Amino acid sequence: MFSQQLAPLGSLTLSALVGLLPLVAIFVTLGVLRWRAHWAGLASLGVAIVVAVLAFGMPMPLALLSATEGAWFGLFPIMWIVFAAIWLYQLTVVSGRFEDLRAAFGLISDDPRVQAIIIAFCFGGLLEALAGFGAPVAITGVMLMALGFSAIRAAVVVLLANTAPVAFGAIATPIITAGTLTGIPYQEIGAYVGRQTPLLAFLVPLLLVLLVDGWRGVRQTWPVAITVGIVFAVAQFVSANYLSVELTDIVAALAGLAAAVVVLKVWTPSGGEEAQERLRGEHEAEVRRSAPAPRNGPDGPDGPDGAKRADAPMGSGRTATGTLTERELTRGRLVMAFLPYLIVIVVFSLAKLVPPLSAALTASDVKIPWPGLDGNVLSPSGEPISSTVYNFQWLSSPGTLLLICGFLVALVYRVPLTRAVRELGATAYRLRFAFFTVAAVLALAYVMNQSGQTTTIGTWIAGTGAVFALFSPLLGWLGTAVTGSDTSANALFATLQQTAAEKAGLDPTLLVAANTSGGVVGKMISPQNLTIAATAVGLAGSEGDLFRRTIGWSIGLIVVLCLLVYLQSTPVLGWMLP
Repeated sequence: MFSQQLAPLGSLTLSALVGLLPLVAIFVTLGVLRWRAHWAGLASLGVAIVVAVLAFGMPMPLALLSATEGAWFGLFPIMWIVFAAIWLYQLTVVSGRFEDLRAAFGLISDDPRVQAIIIAFCFGGLLEALAGFGAPVAITGVMLMALGFSAIRAAVVVLLANTAPVAFGAIATPIITAGTLTGIPYQEIGAYVGRQTPLLAFLVPLLLVLLVDGWRGVRQTWPVAITVGIVFAVAQFVSANYLSVELTDIVAALAGLAAAVVVLKVWTPSGGEEAQERLRGEHEAEVRRSAPAPRNGPDGPDGPDGAKRADAPMGSGRTATGTLTERELTRGRLVMAFLPYLIVIVVFSLAKLVPPLSAALTASDVKIPWPGLDGNVLSPSGEPISSTVYNFQWLSSPGTLLLICGFLVALVYRVPLTRAVRELGATAYRLRFAFFTVAAVLALAYVMNQSGQTTTIGTWIAGTGAVFALFSPLLGWLGTAVTGSDTSANALFATLQQTAAEKAGLDPTLLVAANTSGGVVGKMISPQNLTIAATAVGLAGSEGDLFRRTIGWSIGLIVVLCLLVYLQSTPVLGWMLP
């Protein structure tokens, strides 16, 4: 039996600083020492276990059991979702239909700066709404590469784009989780979040253009970037407050995409061809620098038989079609190109929004008290913690739903079953280091959570009183950076935010919403998400480079959110709240 303590070292400040050591370890090993993500995760897990045992008094067997539960949670459902999403994407590649999809986006605009907005932000937002948990980063990253982006730029673009939609991702799972834990109606939390993240939604398209082509690109494309940002933000606000929290990202993503199409019908940005040439040159230079000696034959990334090498970027294999012109891209081919994502929308809408089916799927979940751990870990108040019961979502998991979608796509695209299954195995092999990394990082998160380290850190930050509103989003940012999931960040800190707000005389709903909003900008620096992005674009082992390229954006956006939430807690911007 182990009971968590808020200040095991006698001082809350000292205990919190020691509890931060595992996070310091993972950021230093990734960002400074440039270790591969799986080694950084494993080393930081070791630090977390040492801190849990020596500083927080957790028995070694319980610390190891916490790590095993976290590792399994990282594999299922987190990596299960990513694995299924990437396999679904690979089916579009081997069938040749991905070339049609790429050409379809090219019909909207062949300007790479606009394509970054349409694919990474709008289409990525739609994927986040339906699946979340890294799937948008994996799929849109390889799509941008296929359009001529260098691997490193594609990865950074999609990591930055996967921010504003995250709070309402996976049919608003983070917000629903926060509502379940705090007892605050999730519709109310969603309404507050819908008055915070739209600011990010407005900024992100402009930041994407800045990232792709600098200030020159901003000057040349600002009308479409601002229009998409405003429409996405307004749609997010309206849906979260007046329509449906669950459908917020779907509404916003489709509205933003429609706005881009309308603007581009009447206006075309200048400098698109020059930007395309610059990105193509960067991509070719990257290929020359990183090209290994052929392994399977003289065909570059493919062997003589056209089979993709295991270490090639996702989607880099041969396809059945070449470059398509507008005339060749018939309406039927367009429908078939978008069919996988239409299937995903239909399947997820049925699973999440049809009450009898949703209830049946939820009823299939299996609650598994983690052996040796459940009932043996108590919170500081003396109550058994709930995270020691593992929820095995074998049927209701988004990963399983994506797997079903994949087999439906294979059937419609007439991909032979043997080829589809072979692609499953190839995808698993390419993700092998990602599986290891995510398992290690989630093991770290569970050790920190169940030993009391996260609670101690949160309580220490919450001790700032009324000024806590300024730092409140930092907890969500920190939680998502560690776990890779805004849902997990809310599971860690939503109740703490509520308690701290009540003690400080602040609005509890505001701070719970701030935890959710803060988490969305922590996702881009999460080792889990960095690994997914790096693996998808063929840069496995370059997570440290991605971290250094995204940390500045993440810090800048969390500062903006901290200031917004603080002002919303005062009369200055208090009028913004419901």
